Amino acid sequence: MPNGNNWQGDVLRDLRGTPPQQHATGNGPAQSHAQAQRRSPAQEQSPAQQQPHPQPQPQPQPQPQEPAGTGARPPGRSAAASHGPAVPPTRTQRPARSPDSRPVVDSALTGTARRPQPGESAAARISRAVRRIVSSSAAREVAELTRTAEQIQQPVTTGRQIAVTSIRGGAGKTTVAALLGTAYAHYRHDPVLLVEADPALGSLPLRLGAESLRWTTADVADIVEPQMSLLDVTGYLVQLPDNAWLLPGSQGRIGAMLDTAAYERVMVALRRYFGVTVVDCETLPAEVARVALSAAQARVLAVPATLDGISSTYAVLQWMQGLPRHMIAGTVVALTSTTSRPGIDVEAAAERLRSTGAAVHVLPHDRHLAAGGELRTELLARPTRLAATRLAAEVFQLSQKRR
Repeated sequence: MPNGNNWQGDVLRDLRGTPPQQHATGNGPAQSHAQAQRRSPAQEQSPAQQQPHPQPQPQPQPQPQEPAGTGARPPGRSAAASHGPAVPPTRTQRPARSPDSRPVVDSALTGTARRPQPGESAAARISRAVRRIVSSSAAREVAELTRTAEQIQQPVTTGRQIAVTSIRGGAGKTTVAALLGTAYAHYRHDPVLLVEADPALGSLPLRLGAESLRWTTADVADIVEPQMSLLDVTGYLVQLPDNAWLLPGSQGRIGAMLDTAAYERVMVALRRYFGVTVVDCETLPAEVARVALSAAQARVLAVPATLDGISSTYAVLQWMQGLPRHMIAGTVVALTSTTSRPGIDVEAAAERLRSTGAAVHVLPHDRHLAAGGELRTELLARPTRLAATRLAAEVFQLSQKRR
């Protein structure tokens, strides 16, 4: 795990291709989860039901109680421990007050959304089902899905961090991040985290179906501490289905900021709690996005299946060929079809991008994804689900090659 005190040094070693020092530690993601499960009933109480940290003021003000799982403060030290040796002050100041919960979608806009539609038409679904019945493709498809699931379910010794970004807006990077996080949460048994490192009105919470937000990435950077358990940490996160958790980048307010120091603290501190972390980054060349790509074990570059998207991406991949080999070898291009009839030959474009040394996966056009609302896997077209699962498997395999 990267050293929190020399995190930038670890990034530079990654860029030079030098393996970082390994620390013998037994607090990997699986063990942290198991420790949280073994907590006694007296310990298994929400952060709101435990005592807050002692404050340096002579007369501390009591903190109001909050419902469990809504972002209350973490537990503090016991009264007996307070009489021991003096403890050095923490490196950051905790928020003065708990932020208010805000809805993901403003109430004035909730009635504007239409009913979500399936990813493909009924005629296309019936035609596909008939072809699978009269051919032997069904058995091959099941065998392929089984192999793909086994690849995604491989155990990890330290948490894998996967960064998703794009060269420009509208490329579908948030959609790709949501598809990856959903796939990992479905197939894996350890906790999965999705981090929004794009505070400029990012749409990851909307894509994942979150209803309200409270704590953000910048907030948690000033809160998380090494002695916290998984149960403590998840009190500041948004719970999703299938043992997945979301850390939003903002509360939908313009002007929210996330610097590299805050991103460093969050990613170093949370890595040991989650088997896989998917990071929805800002578009390049933002500073946080560059740091996230350098520190991640695998990178995904979302690219629209358009002529300008292919041209820009090809230039970036050619530039990456001059970096250490592991940078482009650990990069996967997610080529997304924005319309049912793209203006380019998608397969020919994918082959051209593969010639640079990067892996390329094509995500077909999907009406459900194109609507831009909550991602519901049961409404995705079957080709989209298969393509997203293959993408998740290859990205995870690449992440396993980097320590």
